[in-house]
Amino acid sequence: MARTPSQQGSGPRQPPARAVPAAPDAVLREEGKLRRHLGFAALTAVGFSDIVGSGWLFGAMYAAQTAGPLSVLSWLAAGALAMLVALVLVDLAARMPEAGGTVRWPLYANGPLVAGVIGWAVLLSVGAGAAEVTATVQYLTRWFPALHTEGRLSLPGVAVAIVLTGVFAALNWFGVRLFTRVNYALTVVKTAIPVLTVVLLLASGFHPHRLTDHGGFAPYGWSAGLAALSAGGLVYAVNGFQSPVDLAGEARDPRRHLRPAVLTAIALAVLLYVGLQLAFLFAVPDSALTHGWRGVDFTSPFGQLALLVNLHWLALLLYADAVVSPGGATFIGLGISARRTYALAKNGLLPRWFLGVHTGSGIPRRALALNASVMAVYLLPFGTWQDVVGTLGNLFLLVYATSAVAAATLRPTGEPAGAMRWIPPLSFLVATLFVYWSTWHRLHLTLPLALAGVPLSWLLRSGRDGFPSRRQLRRELRDGAWLPVWLTGLLCCSALGSSGGLGLLRGPYDTLAVLLFAAAVFAWAVRSGRRHVADARHGVAHQGS
Repeated sequence: MARTPSQQGSGPRQPPARAVPAAPDAVLREEGKLRRHLGFAALTAVGFSDIVGSGWLFGAMYAAQTAGPLSVLSWLAAGALAMLVALVLVDLAARMPEAGGTVRWPLYANGPLVAGVIGWAVLLSVGAGAAEVTATVQYLTRWFPALHTEGRLSLPGVAVAIVLTGVFAALNWFGVRLFTRVNYALTVVKTAIPVLTVVLLLASGFHPHRLTDHGGFAPYGWSAGLAALSAGGLVYAVNGFQSPVDLAGEARDPRRHLRPAVLTAIALAVLLYVGLQLAFLFAVPDSALTHGWRGVDFTSPFGQLALLVNLHWLALLLYADAVVSPGGATFIGLGISARRTYALAKNGLLPRWFLGVHTGSGIPRRALALNASVMAVYLLPFGTWQDVVGTLGNLFLLVYATSAVAAATLRPTGEPAGAMRWIPPLSFLVATLFVYWSTWHRLHLTLPLALAGVPLSWLLRSGRDGFPSRRQLRRELRDGAWLPVWLTGLLCCSALGSSGGLGLLRGPYDTLAVLLFAAAVFAWAVRSGRRHVADARHGVAHQGS
């Protein structure tokens, strides 16, 4: 039997060889072309740079509006939840290091149906990068007003956005080493300016009484601290930590470096966000707090605060960083999404042609070119199309849930579980809340799009291998039906709940109902996955690899 990439060389214990589909020789040949140059520092920089996007410019204000000074603790809670999900991802990546592993694990654990839905969601989420490029160009309108008109990019703005997409793709084109060097430079800029903002605002206006005045430390109740995680956007501000995981196939020592790199990236990002939150709370003038923290409203929070304390040069730096931050996120996103698209070709959801890894650079250039082209199409002015693009990034949250199921399903029999006995189920509950907290405004678009992956995955495979037989369909539904049920249940809960829905399920009872539903689905998913793995071990026909 051909060895999977996870079985090559030394490394941690793997699942039994027959628990995962055997990789064709062509896949192994392309995997061997990847350059394993990324160490701890490079992986940490990738994770940190992807977490700290342009959202830091507004996150502190939105959190303060929702929870007041209690928002400081909300950031710590968001970081803890992110680390819980991250532990599952790094455990899988250390045991099964592959480029685009987050796309491969659902296939190993639950078969083609789950892999097809997740693959379709990942393909759609490529469009989220178009939103970041749009943000970059939109911030440039401060100096070039003609790039943005009537609430969207003008034709010159679209042209500039497409050129920028080409530039970011070119920087990813020539190898992991160049990717690492460019990311180091971007990380330095993206770190220096917010750190400088924290230091200077605290030095210019340190008012610790703000933590107790204007309604106290928790002016809107302690439950507002939890509301800030969703309504304030804190859980999404710490998203992006999964990026190093998809580069596990290019890490020098994934078992040694991945876990500390991802957890360090989250910790550093949360430390920065807490500093920014304190700087915002202390620097807001009393005149802006006449209606409490919910009355604070700035169009450019830190830029305006810098002007209020006569730090005009800092305001200019902040406006410049508003261009650099989303640009950096686009650069990282293109590189990471290329690995996922490459993994989709390994799964059979894209033509095998996209498996190609360039020998000299070790980059899946065909997948990279495809993603850059898709982003360029998303940038074209198709009316309300841009409104849909802004929600597509939430589709990647589904990967967190399927990874938790894979971690519980693929753990080798007889291996001491330890903390990994309880981390995957907790991670699945947290991932479910992440999706639910996306609000009905986003979920009523993204979840039906994800569900469309069920028939589409069958159609894509029918063009390659012929439509699955009735027996195959029954087996795939048995192994993977939990995912469409989970998506449908979340859609119903969101429609009825308090996160932008009808409000028939009021908080916190809606959250409790979602958690109970998620716990039942997780037990079902793991039971189905273990049956699927047992069938694969005993030679039952396996589709999609």
